[in-house]
Amino acid sequence: MVTINEMPSTPSECRKLFRSGDWTSITNGICVGYTNANLVIVPKSMAFDFLLFCQRNPKPCPLLEVLEPGDPIVRKLADQADIRTDIPRYRVFVKGECVDEPHDVLEYWRDDLVTFLFGCSGTFEGALKQAGIRTRWLEPPNAPPIFVSNIPTNPAGMLSGPMVVSMRPMPPNEVPRAVQVSSRFPNHHGAPIHIGDPAAIGIQDVNKPDWVGPCVMQEDEIPVFWACGVTPQTVALESKPDLMITHYPAHMFLSDIPSEQQAII
Repeated sequence: MVTINEMPSTPSECRKLFRSGDWTSITNGICVGYTNANLVIVPKSMAFDFLLFCQRNPKPCPLLEVLEPGDPIVRKLADQADIRTDIPRYRVFVKGECVDEPHDVLEYWRDDLVTFLFGCSGTFEGALKQAGIRTRWLEPPNAPPIFVSNIPTNPAGMLSGPMVVSMRPMPPNEVPRAVQVSSRFPNHHGAPIHIGDPAAIGIQDVNKPDWVGPCVMQEDEIPVFWACGVTPQTVALESKPDLMITHYPAHMFLSDIPSEQQAII
């Protein structure tokens, strides 16, 4: 196993460590400045439903790449990355239950599986930092805390469920700049989905997230919430598809694409 200080600076070298099992923790703070992606893998029989779900819910599920059935090789976002092994940790859902959280999904792979990769707010973390935003959630082993909200998604076929959001605390005077910066990345959730009172979106305690450790609010901060690519995992729990494979929250696919190539002017 390697430490955070020993992690390489390029996504391709990091993926080698994920593949070998030498890094199995969160990817937050690793290769800042490169495009991050969320993962969903489903059988071909439900691939159209999920494609439609993404089209109807572009804030939490902005599509970046879709692979052919049975093809595990990522070609657009990376140079010959294997989606079955090149993420530190996965989740496997069977009929609405998370049955495994392995470090690779080779044993679950089938010829009918279709892979979807979609944008992640980790992509604009570097831009927030460069803009002078206080990004203390970027300090490993921290990551933005993740919550299930009461914001409904737009159903598609058999798929429905609540939106998941990530939270970044910051002083009120930094919020307008954070909105401007993240708005430049519409394929990575774009501008915040909610600013301020967590209870308004069904979150009772920002210090008790559903995933990832808390980023305790300081007195001079307010919570800012972005749509999150963990949303399909709540959909899996509610809609109970026969099989869905996802990344484990905060354990992202690191692509070879610099973040700024994903930004709009």
